[in-house]
Amino acid sequence: MPVSRLFELTDRVALVTGGSSGIGLAIAEALADAGAKLILVARREPELASAVAGLENKGYKAVALPCDLSDREALKSCAGRASAFFGAPDILVNAAGINIRKPFPELLDEDWDATLAINLAAPFFLIKHLAPAMAERRWGRIINIASLQSVRAFNNSGPYGTSKGGIVQLTRASAEYWSQFGVTCNAIAPGFFNTPLTAPVFNDPARAAALAAQTMMGRNGELQDLHGAAVFLASDASAYITGQTLFVDGGFSAK
Repeated sequence: MPVSRLFELTDRVALVTGGSSGIGLAIAEALADAGAKLILVARREPELASAVAGLENKGYKAVALPCDLSDREALKSCAGRASAFFGAPDILVNAAGINIRKPFPELLDEDWDATLAINLAAPFFLIKHLAPAMAERRWGRIINIASLQSVRAFNNSGPYGTSKGGIVQLTRASAEYWSQFGVTCNAIAPGFFNTPLTAPVFNDPARAAALAAQTMMGRNGELQDLHGAAVFLASDASAYITGQTLFVDGGFSAK
C-alpha cells in the first residue's frame, strides 16, 4: 500500500464524544479531512448542532447524537443508535471530559462521581458496546484522551487526575483484549491547549506563559497540533501500535 494511503480514512465512520468543542471537535475535523464520516456525541444539543453545521459547511459528513455520557442506560442507547447514520462506527474517540477544580478538602462526593462517570466510566462502556462490532469486521480504532495528569499531579484536580490515570490503564486493558481481533486501542495525552476545559488556566496570562515555558518548545499547544496524531492512530498507519499513550505536549512531560 502506498504510504499516502496508510493515512486515508475514506468510508470509515468515527464516533467522537465531546465532539461539540475543544479537543473532541479538533480531532473530529482532522478525521473528517482524512475522509471519515462523523458522529458527534455530547450532552448539549445547541453546541452539537453548531459543530455539525460548521463541519458540513466545510464539506464534511457529520451528524449529531446527543447523549448524557454520565448515564449508563443513555450510553447503551447511544451506542445502539450510532449505526443508524452511516453504519457501525469503525473508530471511537473518547474525548469528553470534565475537570472540577477544587482543593482536595472541598471536593464533594458528587464531584468525584461526576468526574469518574464521564471521564472513565463512559469510555469503558462505549468500548464495551462498540468494540464487538469492530472485532467482527476485524478492524477498529479506539482513541482515548489521556492527560499530563495521567502521569503527574496538578493542584485542585484530584478526581480529574485520578480519572486520567485510569484512562491510561483502560487503554492498556482494552488493547490487551481487543487487539487480537484487529481493534487497536491507544491514547493521546495532550499538553496545555486553550479549550473550554482549560479556560481557568488560559484566563490567567501569567499562568499560561509559565506553563508554556515548562515545555521544550516554549509554547502551549494549538488544536491543529493534535490533527496528525489523531489521524495516525485512527488509520492503517498505526496498525501495529496498540496499548500506547502518545504525549502531544511540546515536550512538557519529558522535561
